[in-house]
Amino acid sequence: MGKSIDALRHELTRLRTGRASTALVDGIKVPAYGSEMPLNQVASVALGDSRSIIITPFDKSLVGPVEKAILASDIGITPTTAGTVIRLNMPPLTEERRRELAKHVSHEGENAKIAIRNVRRDAMQKVKDLLKDKQISEDEERRADDEIQKLTDRFVKDVDGVVKAKEDELMSM
Repeated sequence: MGKSIDALRHELTRLRTGRASTALVDGIKVPAYGSEMPLNQVASVALGDSRSIIITPFDKSLVGPVEKAILASDIGITPTTAGTVIRLNMPPLTEERRRELAKHVSHEGENAKIAIRNVRRDAMQKVKDLLKDKQISEDEERRADDEIQKLTDRFVKDVDGVVKAKEDELMSM
């Protein structure tokens, strides 16, 4: 259940809001030195300010391939190159785009809740199997089911908190 929340948080960090984040470019692969390499292994990635990311390739010959990799990625931002420095400026979000992103955030939250419920279902099935094999009593089964449900409720509440925080962040910009 904890892994489901971690996966949700990771997915939401990759979501482009109006604020710059280095996590936005984490998944970009650059063709360099004969293979596909992660961007953070061929260039330094830093935040210029709250609305820009500055990428400085370690090797000057990689400026072009890094720029092409950013253009080919799905982040939807056009890089600006000045010598050996590549700058990504985050445009402000429109109200319509914010609502769209908020829907996407709630959808991701729902997927995390489904994953948590699947874990609950598997755990309850294991408890039922133990009861069937007479390794535990019915009272222990009932206690285990209650405990599993309490855990599930707590993690679902955590997912709601993460989703609410991200939606508030989106709408406050």
